[in-house]
Amino acid sequence: MSSPAAEQAPHHRAEPRLDGLAPAALAQLQLAACAIRDGAEAPARRALGSVLDMAPEHPEALRLYGILHLRAHRHAEAQGSLRRAIAQWPDYALAHSDLGNVLQAAGELDAAFASWRQACALAPQAAMPWFNLGRHLQLHGDTAAAIDALARAQSLAPDFLPALILLGDALVHAGRFEEADLRYRAALARHPGCGDAWRGLANMKTRPLGDADREQLRAALRRPNLAASDRIAMGFALGKVHEDHGDYEQAFATLNAANAQQRDLAMWNAAAFRTHVDAMLAIAARLPSPHDTGLGHPVIFIVGLPRSGSTLFEQILAAHPEVEGASELPDLEDVLSEESARRRQPLLQWLAVATADDWARLGRRYLERTARWRSRKPRHVDKLPSNWLLAGVLGAMLPGARIVDARRDALETGWSCYKQQFYRLPHFACTLSDIAAYIRDHERTMARWQAADPRRIRVQPYEALLADPEHEIRALLAFCGLAFDPACLDYHLAARSVRTASAAQVRQPLQRDTARAARYGALLDPLRFGLGIPTLG
Repeated sequence: MSSPAAEQAPHHRAEPRLDGLAPAALAQLQLAACAIRDGAEAPARRALGSVLDMAPEHPEALRLYGILHLRAHRHAEAQGSLRRAIAQWPDYALAHSDLGNVLQAAGELDAAFASWRQACALAPQAAMPWFNLGRHLQLHGDTAAAIDALARAQSLAPDFLPALILLGDALVHAGRFEEADLRYRAALARHPGCGDAWRGLANMKTRPLGDADREQLRAALRRPNLAASDRIAMGFALGKVHEDHGDYEQAFATLNAANAQQRDLAMWNAAAFRTHVDAMLAIAARLPSPHDTGLGHPVIFIVGLPRSGSTLFEQILAAHPEVEGASELPDLEDVLSEESARRRQPLLQWLAVATADDWARLGRRYLERTARWRSRKPRHVDKLPSNWLLAGVLGAMLPGARIVDARRDALETGWSCYKQQFYRLPHFACTLSDIAAYIRDHERTMARWQAADPRRIRVQPYEALLADPEHEIRALLAFCGLAFDPACLDYHLAARSVRTASAAQVRQPLQRDTARAARYGALLDPLRFGLGIPTLG
C-alpha cells in the first residue's frame, strides 16, 4: 500500500499539484495522513472532511479516503473514492497504484495488476510504482517479472532499501543465490543494521555465514537506537552463524533472546488456541455432507507444521507435468473471511449453520480465486501449513481436494521452528513449550480427520521419504490421483519459483544430514517434555 503520508514526497509530473490548497487544507491533509498511519479513523475522517469542505473533490483527499476505507475493509467505498480521485486527475499514478491494492483486496486480481501497470506507465521514472508492481508480482508467483520490476525500482532509487531487499528475496526464490547475496550485502553496505538483509542471508540455509559475518553482526547489534525489528532479525541470523560454527550453547542462548524479544511484541496464548481447536473439531464434525463429492479435485493441500518438509513435498508434486506449485496461498482463509464479513459474524458463529449449498458456494469461490494457478496445468498445490486447522471444513467445502499432512520428527520440527523468524504475530514458535503444545494440537486434529476419511488425507513422513524416495513418491502421486512421472524423482531440477524459507534446500537432492536437535542435548528438554519424549537432564 502506498504511504498515507506520500504527499510529503517530491511530486512527479503525474501527481496532482497541491500548490492551490490553502495552508489550512494542507495542515488538515497532513493530520489525516498521520491519523490513517496510526489507525485513528475518526480523526482521519474529520480531517479529510475539512479538506473536502475547503477543496471539494480534491484528488489527494479522495485518495487518502480510499486508503482509510481499505484499511477498514470497506472495499466498495475505497474503490469509489479512488475512482473519483482518478476522474479528477486521470494521470495520478499514486491513485492508480492504490486502486490496484483495493482491487486485489476485493479479489479482482487481473484488474489490480492492470492498475499497478497503469501507474508504472504514467510515472515510468518514479521508483514506487515499479516497487509496488514488483512486490505484488512476487507475492503472486510471477518471480521473473517481479525481478524485472524490482530491478527497475532499484535502478531508479539506488538507496531505497526495500527495493534492494525485495529484489534479493525474488532472486532467492528464483534460485539465483549469488545475485541475491550481492543485493543483501549492498543493503548492508548502506545500512549495516538492516535486519531484513541479515534475514535474507540467513534464510539461504545451504550457505553458511562466515566469521566476518559473525563479527559484522555483533558490531551491528551494538549500534545505538537499533529498531526492535532489526535487532530481532539479526539475533536470529547470529544464532544461525553460531550453529553453523558448532557453537550450540551460544546458538541456543542467542536464539532464546531473539525469541523472547519477538514474543514481547505479541504473546501467543496456547490455552486459547487449544480452546479454538476444540471448538473447530466439535463444529466441523457436524457439517453437512457435500452435494458434489468431486468439488475441489484440482486442488492438493499440503498442511502441517512449518519446517516439516512441506516445501519439499510441493517441489516433488510441482515437478509433475499436471501440477502447478502455488506455494502458501491466503485464498482459503480469505474466502472464509469474506463470508464472515458478509454475515457480520465470526467464523465459529456461522460454521454450524452453513448449509451444503453455502459450502459449495464457498468452494467455488476458492476455485475462482485460484483459477490462475491452473491456467497452464490442470491442478495446483496450496501449501499454507496452517490450513490443517481447516481440514474438517474442507470436507464440506472442497471434498474432492486431497490433503497431504507433512510430518517430520517432532523434535527436529519444533527446533527448526524455534530457529526461524516468523513475521505473522503472535506466533506459536517463540517458546519451546508453546511449540510443543501447537504440535500436539496439530497431531490430534489431523488424527481425527484422517481416521474419519483416509481417502482424502494422507500423512506423509519426511523420514520415510529419506529411507525410500521412489516408493514414497509413487505412493504420494497415487494418493493424489496422478500417474507416476520420473521428473518427480529429480524434483530439485524443476525450474520454478519457491517462495518459502526452504528455497535453497529444495534445489538440492535429498539431504540425510539435516538433523540438529541432538546436538543441543538437554537444552531442548522443555520441548521434549512438552512432546512427551524422555528428557536428557
